[in-house]
Amino acid sequence: MSKSSLPESFDPDLSSPLLALDPDHGGAKPEERLCMDDMLTKYCGEFGWWQMKHFVLTSMAWALEAFHTMVVIFADREPVWRCLGDGCSAGVRSVCELDPGSWEWIDGPGSSTVAEFGLICSEKYKVGLVQALFFGGCMIGAGVFGHLSDSKLGRKGSLIVVCTLNAIFGCLTAVSPDYWTYALFRLLTGFSTGGVGLCAFVLATEPIGPTKRGIAGMSTFYFFSGGIAVLSGIAYFFRSWRALYIATSIPSILFLLFILPFVSESPRWCLIRGKIGRTMKTMHSIAKANGKTLPDSVFLALDDDTNETSEKSQTNDSKGEEESKEAITGSLVDVLRSPLTRIRLFLAVAINFFCSVVYYGLSLNVVNLGTNLYLNVFLNAVAEMPAFLLTAILIDRFGRKPLTIGTQWFSGAFCVVGGLLKVYGTWKTIRMVCSILGIFGMAGTYNLLFIYTVELFPTVVRNAALGSATQAAQMGAILAPLVVVLGERIPFLVFGVCGIAGGILAFFLPETLNRPLYDTMAGMAEGEGESEAITA
Repeated sequence: MSKSSLPESFDPDLSSPLLALDPDHGGAKPEERLCMDDMLTKYCGEFGWWQMKHFVLTSMAWALEAFHTMVVIFADREPVWRCLGDGCSAGVRSVCELDPGSWEWIDGPGSSTVAEFGLICSEKYKVGLVQALFFGGCMIGAGVFGHLSDSKLGRKGSLIVVCTLNAIFGCLTAVSPDYWTYALFRLLTGFSTGGVGLCAFVLATEPIGPTKRGIAGMSTFYFFSGGIAVLSGIAYFFRSWRALYIATSIPSILFLLFILPFVSESPRWCLIRGKIGRTMKTMHSIAKANGKTLPDSVFLALDDDTNETSEKSQTNDSKGEEESKEAITGSLVDVLRSPLTRIRLFLAVAINFFCSVVYYGLSLNVVNLGTNLYLNVFLNAVAEMPAFLLTAILIDRFGRKPLTIGTQWFSGAFCVVGGLLKVYGTWKTIRMVCSILGIFGMAGTYNLLFIYTVELFPTVVRNAALGSATQAAQMGAILAPLVVVLGERIPFLVFGVCGIAGGILAFFLPETLNRPLYDTMAGMAEGEGESEAITA
């Protein structure tokens, strides 16, 4: 990792690069050095107007992720067909039983990729292959952009890149001449989409104070579910799969042009990258917008620099010159080197994997609501929102750990029950209820895991760790369709075991409620009483 060089005016003997002069007395005014959570709590405000605006604008990116992820529900659907002439029996239920030319797609071959590329009968597996390739791309992209957003690109810079790529790849997908070109562009779209959610989540929640961060972080998923609901309306008006891909890519362009210019880079990322002047400018903006006052003698410092108050001073005659400090960098190697964060990473990866298998598996395995496709997607999106609301209300009351355990066990228990029930008659309705309750519980877990994972790791490696957890979730998403095809009972039982296993693993994670967001590995080790966890 390369580190930014120090300016020539930087005094290496000073314990902090930030010193203030008292203009009234002509001498050094004692400065107060605080970590970011303390500064937000004491002076700037934990969740005021500035954070509200920043949170809403940034979280809109989740709707874009929903568009690019769920568009295949409509683009890759199997359209309605009808018989032609006398060569088609009324009792036939599949076109695979008919001779070519004896039937046709009602909405024409351009209505979906299945109709245009002939993805039926022996070619039907290609529909699932495209989905697997997309999530495979998400898995790679999550790791790549998780690292880039922790390093030189930053949170906002990475979000700009992934949204740009999404717009480009989405539009190119719409002009795919054949199936394999279509599959390639879906893979590339998955690569960029994998970085949208994690970059937007971290960027939206890092400037929020510790007591408000949980409920705010939980609220980001309303934007994802809302995006799915809006997608059902877009798909209703754009019935051609090519037009649909264009329609779902344009919002990414609008987001880049009209939303991101009003979003600030994360002050936490600026701090650990040594951009002290830029960080303090943002903190003063937060305080001003929130109706607070941040004294000139109060400065930010990293976790391991906040244990004492400096009495030294430094005069800088060059106004406007940005003060800086040597950038602190980190990677997954640092996470794995420390026993404290290594265990947390392994647990977070496993839990995210199990959660994803259950969530996506139940979504694919759920009993149809009996209405048209567009209404089904809309209702499924709305049905997840009560889980988000409930977990958002309870997260700061009971903590992250108990809810993570409870929601997974809730889901797992109903999945096991569903797997043990009969598969005919009235039992089908009961199994449907078990499936819906299973999705309800796991949607709550999914909501919890992002904020929980963010709080388990320091700023310097936070997005890299979150990227690894997201990669594990994408692996679960790839595996879920393969579990669904195992039959009627086995999938429920597999989902139940995954939910219960995930809850057991959560027992070994620490509680993070009202704990600070650490900036450095050393700061976390010291704060958690594990200074020996950092190896030389």
